Amino acid sequence: MTREDFIKITDGKVKLIRNEFNYTQDKMAQILGISKKTLIQVEKGRSSLGWTTSVALCTLFKDSEIIQMVFGGSVEGLLLTLAFDNYDANYPKTLGGKLWWKHIEDKSGHKIQQNIISSHYRILDEQDRRISSSFDLEYIKDQFEKLTS
Repeated sequence: MTREDFIKITDGKVKLIRNEFNYTQDKMAQILGISKKTLIQVEKGRSSLGWTTSVALCTLFKDSEIIQMVFGGSVEGLLLTLAFDNYDANYPKTLGGKLWWKHIEDKSGHKIQQNIISSHYRILDEQDRRISSSFDLEYIKDQFEKLTS
C-alpha cells in the first residue's frame, strides 16, 4: 500500500464514516478542518482529502468500524509505516495479532506478522509490543534476525 492508495481508500469511505457517526456535512467538515464544499466534492469523487486530512480522518475516527474493517484493525501502525519508511519504535502493546494478522515467523518469543488487509509487516516482542513495521519484508527479516540472534 502506498500513500496514494491510502488516500484513495479514505476518499471513498469518508461519507460512510460520517454517516456511521451520524454527522452532518457541516459538522464533519468542521471536524476535519476543511470546507463543506470540499467535503461534498470528496464525497462525490470529484476531489481528494489528501494525505494530511486522510491521516486526520483516520486518527480522529480510529474507533470507526469502517476504518478498522478497511485497514485491518488499528490504523496507527499503518500510518507510521506510510509516514516513515521502515519505522522502528516501541509501540504500545497490541492484541498479539488475533485479528487482521497472519503469522510469518516466530523465534525467541518474537513474531513477524503481516496485516491481511494492508499487507504491511510488523515485529512483535515477547509482550506483543510492536518493535518495527514496514512494507519491506526483507527489512523486517533483517531486523528480526538482529533481535533474535
